[in-house]
Amino acid sequence: MSIIFVHELGHLSAAKYYKWNVDKIYIYPLGGITKFNDLVNRCLKEELIIVMMGPLFQIGYYFLLISLGCKDLYLFNFILLIFNLLPIYPLDGGKILNILLAFFLPYKKSLTFTFLFSFFTYFLIFVIICFFYKSFFFILVCLSLMLKVIEEYKKRNYYFNKFLLERYLYCYRFKKTKYIRNIKDMYKDYRHLFLNKGRYLTEKEMLKKYFGS
Repeated sequence: MSIIFVHELGHLSAAKYYKWNVDKIYIYPLGGITKFNDLVNRCLKEELIIVMMGPLFQIGYYFLLISLGCKDLYLFNFILLIFNLLPIYPLDGGKILNILLAFFLPYKKSLTFTFLFSFFTYFLIFVIICFFYKSFFFILVCLSLMLKVIEEYKKRNYYFNKFLLERYLYCYRFKKTKYIRNIKDMYKDYRHLFLNKGRYLTEKEMLKKYFGS
């Protein structure tokens, strides 16, 4: 449990530093979840650092356990660390993948590719466990993870609509601009101008038409 506590402490410390709104922290035997009551349109750099601080705190704790000679604990810590860094959403590895993709792709596409890669990675790992390890415990963990992946996949449109609604309701002052044609091509950390019927519309104008329809 101390390993999971240290991991979530990493997320919490970075979130408090950037003044994110932390809702709840859940600690389970095989992992934890730090839930944020915050906007989708937060800075990608901040989001990346907050997600990465969990594994980084855990790595620091890993080396502390090694120096103290706690062999059983540091082995368990290592297994949890590797598992959590798998590129499967909503594990930290999947979140990191999604954030990195969002630097280069529209937000909706970054979500789509993240879930596609998550399902592919999950299927590959599940096949390996079933055919080579045949461990009931690991199969049970994988099935539980699959349910969580499916649950998050079903929320993908909710996340995107929340992203759009925040852009419509609040005033953001992004430094970079992208010229696009479709709302689905909107990026995080950018403001946009839309080419519509031969003229450019601002985000507010385009989103007003979108939500008005």
